Amino acid sequence: MTVDSTDDIEAVLAYDTIAVVGCSSTPGKAAHNVPKYMLEHGYDIVPVNPFADDIFGREAYDSLAAVDESIDVVCVFRPSEEVSDVVDAVLERGDVNAIWTQSGIRDDDAAARAAADGRTVVQDRCMKVEHRRLIA
Repeated sequence: MTVDSTDDIEAVLAYDTIAVVGCSSTPGKAAHNVPKYMLEHGYDIVPVNPFADDIFGREAYDSLAAVDESIDVVCVFRPSEEVSDVVDAVLERGDVNAIWTQSGIRDDDAAARAAADGRTVVQDRCMKVEHRRLIA
């Protein structure tokens, strides 16, 4: 389901392992600073970036399919037009409970497909902002 309520967002933030699609190795970019913040607040961050070998001292995977560990949440730092492909990759996995697209990123059709498959979807919200507002 696509969620907006505080309780539902808190439930997503209660998960531990976040795969970050589009995670950046460049400090100053949101795709670097947000996952770094989440890592510093106890989350297990799994970088997904085919152009990096490692980020935050963790192996950076080429794709979601290449990640061999269990994932709770997939956080998306890719343009909205790429969300559908990310959702397709999520739907191939049985372990992902939620998809989170960062501020300015949304694809309602892809979100509906994910929700129909039983995945929770948060769209167009900054994970760091919501964590600070609700958890920190």
